[in-house]
Amino acid sequence: MRRVGQIIGLKPDAIETYERLHAAVWPEVLATIHACNIRNYTIFRHGTLLFAYFEYVGEDYEADMAKMAADPKTQEWWKLTDPLQEPVESRAPGEWWAMMREVFHTD
Repeated sequence: MRRVGQIIGLKPDAIETYERLHAAVWPEVLATIHACNIRNYTIFRHGTLLFAYFEYVGEDYEADMAKMAADPKTQEWWKLTDPLQEPVESRAPGEWWAMMREVFHTD
């Protein structure tokens, strides 16, 4: 199992819309998340920063993320949510959500 932490900004005028959308995530999007081996997926908000945490239980992270990106319903969802977000400047090339480095964990 791989733990993943990510961060992205949220446009200040988009907070209400973003939270409303995530209060009723489409079942097809949730099914794709599960089919792509993501578990325990959580998004937290602090002001205009979003922090996402999930556990990846698959064998090929890149292939599963490509599978998710190719899903038509997920693409439709991202057309609604992506314009509400503001990627952080420190993200790596090609990243939308910036990957975070794990520095501590305990069970």
